[in-house]
Amino acid sequence: MAVSDDFAGKAVLVTGAARRVGATIARELHARGANLLLHYRSSAASAAQLADALNQLRPDSVATFQADLLDTRRLPALVDACVQRFGRLDGLVNNASSFFATPLGQIDAADWDDLMGSNLRAPLFLAQAAAPYLAASRGAVVGIIDIHAERPLKHFVVYSLAKAGHAQLIRSLALELAPAVRVNGVAPGSNVWPEGSEHFSADERTAIEASIPLGRVGEPADLARTVAFLLSDAAAYITGQVLAVDGGRSVVL
Repeated sequence: MAVSDDFAGKAVLVTGAARRVGATIARELHARGANLLLHYRSSAASAAQLADALNQLRPDSVATFQADLLDTRRLPALVDACVQRFGRLDGLVNNASSFFATPLGQIDAADWDDLMGSNLRAPLFLAQAAAPYLAASRGAVVGIIDIHAERPLKHFVVYSLAKAGHAQLIRSLALELAPAVRVNGVAPGSNVWPEGSEHFSADERTAIEASIPLGRVGEPADLARTVAFLLSDAAAYITGQVLAVDGGRSVVL
């Protein structure tokens, strides 16, 4: 990971930042100079460990905040915590996501509330709470979408709907928040097998991986670098876009 100062003095809130892709995004942004508020729901130990490691590299540059994103009432406090800690907010990364199968005939209201809440409702209400601060800093929002927002995944009806909604949210927010705030999305393919991916057999995984045009499974760093780009001034004329970072996987679906 190259160290730079692209984000020196800037503050970014990353949801679901304690582990996996969220943690890699946090490390990438921190290496570029950002101060970070790491959101987590239940991974307190992982969040604290990551914050401690990053603060050793740059003291007082990272803080953590616990919140259940399904509790909409808590979301303004999450945004406020970043502003109170660092005095500003320059970026919001809506990374946190639930993922599990909901085959037709087995869907219930709890499934709907969980998947829609984490993947769509929380990104909307977080962006709404963050909007005044982001406008003041001429900041940006990046949402983690999914290539299955465009091409639904069998047995994942509600998840596919939620991610499709998040993609439309990206475009809608780009209109609502322009010209002060840019809003874009990143759509992973087979970059990291999500928790809950036991739905896919070993043979299915092998077939999916073999179909990727660039010949390899993606890595969290591929997504993290793209998120950093979209938050940065290098993407100053890009808004309302969802960029597939999938090695070409979406081309062959």
